[in-house]
Amino acid sequence: MVNTPTSPKAKSKKTNKISRVVQKGRLYITATFNNTLASITDDAGGVLCWTSTGEAGFSGSRKATPYAATVTIENVLNKARQFGLSELSVFIKGPGPARDVVLRVLRAQHIKLLALIDTTPDPHNGTRPRKAKHNK
Repeated sequence: MVNTPTSPKAKSKKTNKISRVVQKGRLYITATFNNTLASITDDAGGVLCWTSTGEAGFSGSRKATPYAATVTIENVLNKARQFGLSELSVFIKGPGPARDVVLRVLRAQHIKLLALIDTTPDPHNGTRPRKAKHNK
């Protein structure tokens, strides 16, 4: 039997059809020194779309550049536009190059910011002290 487009065994191409519309969402940015991760969720916390600098086509030390972060954030915002997203609360975590880039990209994309929150963890006790030397 030959697989023709009308036969039941023919594989059809899968298309991503967006079935829900989300007006408000949250943008989570994790900016490390080596990578930038971005994900967009709805208000309940369900992930709508995500991307990283590796998925944007960067590899090695080029992933740690501000340009790679710009491309990554633009990609995730373009994916989010398919859901009808127009208002975002932004949560930034980490010390990487994407921290400054996020604001520039959001301003250029004309997305309304509801909140801008830094969730970078603070060390609260530091490292353990060195063992005391015994002088004899």
